[in-house]
Amino acid sequence: MKNNYFPTLSEALEAENLSHAWDGTPLAYGQTIGKTYDDGSRFGYYVSVYRDERGFYERPIHYKRG
Repeated sequence: MKNNYFPTLSEALEAENLSHAWDGTPLAYGQTIGKTYDDGSRFGYYVSVYRDERGFYERPIHYKRG
């Protein structure tokens, strides 16, 4: 069974091999941030991360755009 919540942003990103795609932007409690990562493709790659009210990070959502 996959773990869907992680105590650190680094662990959440690494769970989906996305550490290279995040620019270091911190997340506040209860915040979701979505960013387009330039992976060299025409439209890039979308990454969304949520931090809950307890401070845990949800497994990132990610997909190719376009």
